Amino acid sequence: MTDISALREAIATNLATISGLRSSADLPDNPNPPIAVVSLESIDYDQAFNNGLTVFTFSIMVIVGRQSDRVAQRSLNGYASQSGASSIKTAVESDRSLDGNAADVRVSSMTSIGTLQLNDTDYLVAEFTATAYC
Repeated sequence: MTDISALREAIATNLATISGLRSSADLPDNPNPPIAVVSLESIDYDQAFNNGLTVFTFSIMVIVGRQSDRVAQRSLNGYASQSGASSIKTAVESDRSLDGNAADVRVSSMTSIGTLQLNDTDYLVAEFTATAYC
């Protein structure tokens, strides 16, 4: 049986390899940007000939401050890059087994960029989709 919390923690640990980016497996009450927050989106059971393969889809919300829209957008551009030191894709896929909790993980998309308001503060966010195969 796969431990969902362990998967989220492993993804957050991989994200913490990006210099200057905080990461969390839970949405903090007062996020301190830049921060990447991992949440479970969906679970698809019995995906391979009823042998128990389970596919977990996670959302990774990257939150950056909006003191300067230009600086915030440039930060998100780095996180959205396909590769490189700031790439969310590269960081998540740096340990494809998620510390031994998955057969594989991949970041398949960056689905949106938008504004998020928390505690009367506006942030710029980008959402990524990661899929873990267990």
